[in-house]
Amino acid sequence: MESARTALAERIAEQRAGVGDPRALVGEMRRSVLLMPSDGGGGLWSAHSGGVRWVCAFTDEAALARFALLHGPGDRPVDYAALLGARIVDEIVPGLGEPAGLAVDIATEDGAMFFPPVTGVVPDAAAVDAEMEGTGRGR
Repeated sequence: MESARTALAERIAEQRAGVGDPRALVGEMRRSVLLMPSDGGGGLWSAHSGGVRWVCAFTDEAALARFALLHGPGDRPVDYAALLGARIVDEIVPGLGEPAGLAVDIATEDGAMFFPPVTGVVPDAAAVDAEMEGTGRGR
């Protein structure tokens, strides 16, 4: 039996339906424990798209399992870490040294959400929309 949707998955569904509050979505992501799979080499699973490195995370084990079926290491279990969303976007993403964001539940049909490297999601120093004279990377 699949678990009930997490509060973050509910906020994502609201946002995708056009009725959610983006600030509430970001706040829920920051408060949520997310599952971050390992890439098999000791790093975090990520992908590059549109000039951004997207770190993958999942709201629950069912969402992670859907991903692992498509991208996992065959018949071996996928190792993962459970981290607060705030830690991911405040520490891990800026530490990557390149424009990076958070991709949540990417293998969940109609349930994925991307948190880009912009002000209000990541620290200003890691935000691609921060002013050039500020501490951000600028445009």
